[in-house]
Amino acid sequence: MNGQAEQHWICRLTNQPHQFSYESGVEVTHVEPGRAEGVLTVGPDSINPHGKVHGGALATLADTVAGCCACARGRSCVTSGSSMEFLRPADGDRITCTAVPKKEGQTLSVIQVELRNGAEALVATGTFTFFMFDRKD
Repeated sequence: MNGQAEQHWICRLTNQPHQFSYESGVEVTHVEPGRAEGVLTVGPDSINPHGKVHGGALATLADTVAGCCACARGRSCVTSGSSMEFLRPADGDRITCTAVPKKEGQTLSVIQVELRNGAEALVATGTFTFFMFDRKD
């Protein structure tokens, strides 16, 4: 399969109802080898008791977009490790995420993410490690 078909497959799978990320307000908006992008539409279920976007909602956005970046070349993956740095309180109605690979390997891939609010202020960064395996169609 070519890269375009793989993009379509991973976006279609991730952006469908009953997927955890979809039900959490996450949409993957762009996937190509070496880059993925997505957005969290902030709703009442993604807010913490202080009125800011919950760290778990940010982590869901980051993990989803990073995983799509890791899978962009046609393989499947599962998260094997992650770390997030929350740099400032996140608010607004949309948080965007960009993911790029630090290392794409046969067994492990490491993806770096940046999350920004509507004013383009950096609210969080993270590093995600994925165990890679061949897709079974």
